[in-house]
Amino acid sequence: MVLIVNAMDAMKETPEDSRRVLITASVAGERTVEVAVRDFGHGITDANMPQLFDTLFTTKPEGMGLGLPIARTIVAAHGGRIWPENAPDGGAVFRFTLRTMSDSALA
Repeated sequence: MVLIVNAMDAMKETPEDSRRVLITASVAGERTVEVAVRDFGHGITDANMPQLFDTLFTTKPEGMGLGLPIARTIVAAHGGRIWPENAPDGGAVFRFTLRTMSDSALA
């Protein structure tokens, strides 16, 4: 949820008719899925990229700097990882992977 809210926040300066959040999921391995949340906003500056998951780091005036660190903790607790990147044609993409359940866990 935090990734979707962040994506919407990143597009506040984007003209309304250009605002989109794209969420995709794909198989990334034998027992791994990858989810991507993409916005069409301003992207992430090179200076901010290394700090995004630091507790209390925020670029939003009303932000607390807790959303992404919490998201990273949740993803890691489920055996995955999360990372940001800038989309080549503008905007940012946050991707995360999660392990799928084993066949025995479904029974």
